[in-house]
Amino acid sequence: NKVGFEWESQKIQSWERRYEELTSFVKEFGHTRVPKKFPKNPSLWRWVACQRQNYQKYLKGDSSSNMTESRIQLLNKIGFVWECRQKRSL
Repeated sequence: NKVGFEWESQKIQSWERRYEELTSFVKEFGHTRVPKKFPKNPSLWRWVACQRQNYQKYLKGDSSSNMTESRIQLLNKIGFVWECRQKRSL
């Protein structure tokens, strides 16, 4: 239906916009590990975390993932870190 199509189109544009924001981050800092409290773009960290979660779902065949092969390729192209575990001090 028309409404569903427009919604899907908006979600794709949103993903592309966030990808461009991450690309800008990479150009400035040289990596994709956005800090949780990044003052210039506080919500970028959340988006990056969601990409990691969606990737894990994608690998497991979970249909709720919105990750695609083309998105994986785009993220790989900029050196995306798929697993980013924080080290905890004892």
